[in-house]
Amino acid sequence: MKNVNWQRNMTKALMLFLFYILVTVLEKTGVLLSYHVQILTLCCINIMLVVSLNLINGFTGQFSIGHAGFLAIGAYSSAYLTINFQIPFLAATAAAGVLAGIVGLLVGLPALRLRGDYLAIATLGFGEIIRVIILNTPAVGGARGLAGIPNYTSFSTAYIMAIMTVVVITNFVNSDHGRACLAVREDEIAAESLGIHSTYFKALAFALGALFAGLAGALFSHYLQYMAPTSSQIGFLKSIDILIMVVLGGLGSITGSIIAAVTLTILPELLRGFAEFRMIIYPILLIIMMIYRPEGLLAGHEISLSTITERFKGANNYGSQ
Repeated sequence: MKNVNWQRNMTKALMLFLFYILVTVLEKTGVLLSYHVQILTLCCINIMLVVSLNLINGFTGQFSIGHAGFLAIGAYSSAYLTINFQIPFLAATAAAGVLAGIVGLLVGLPALRLRGDYLAIATLGFGEIIRVIILNTPAVGGARGLAGIPNYTSFSTAYIMAIMTVVVITNFVNSDHGRACLAVREDEIAAESLGIHSTYFKALAFALGALFAGLAGALFSHYLQYMAPTSSQIGFLKSIDILIMVVLGGLGSITGSIIAAVTLTILPELLRGFAEFRMIIYPILLIIMMIYRPEGLLAGHEISLSTITERFKGANNYGSQ
């Protein structure tokens, strides 16, 4: 069994490496323009945001809509460190992630005693508090925004960080702590009766999700090179965008989150040719999806090499009969 898992992991690593080589070669030969590489980089950043929120909303069963607040903490803190103290990018990114995780823990401990809509309102309020604080802090640009951020984020950096996020959160979900989070999601009272400290595990998942959101924020600010305290960039609208990706991909599915993040990052760009109808087509597609697939693309399910192989073999056996 260990050999099988090792072979599968090596196959996945090889496929990810080959994809990276393919993108690099296509970029060097001019087939992929800088615009295409920018979209791929944003896909990687969105994967980090969506997978980390799915840990909170999908696997732990909480309802957070303030994820952009942790994005803002990571974005502004890392940018401030690199601009004013010339701290190396990786060190600033790590510090931003740790800071976002600590804030997530501090917010999560009192807020996660709430449930459902009450928790959603509390996290929404937290996200807006962060945005208003940034809006009134001259040290990070205030209402003008923070300009002059060094362009340290590349596709390579974002790609590696996205893979790291998926690997860490997948291993966490499959660990004893992850199983405890799933138990809290299914029935918190039953989990408490079995000795699972629900508040501890909810706060742990909340802090871990916030940490990776902070890392994504650091990549985001050092890629755009400008951060503004607008609702669409670090506020309510950004949180809703991330939440839509989580719901579309399916709560409790990491591969669903990846597919949704990539799809909803690329789709608005594909609709640029229909500029006058873009904001009509996009919501209609989401409404149709929610009508015919309300649980999301892969709610509670994962796509793996083994399932694809088994289905392929099953189709071949059916065809031979």
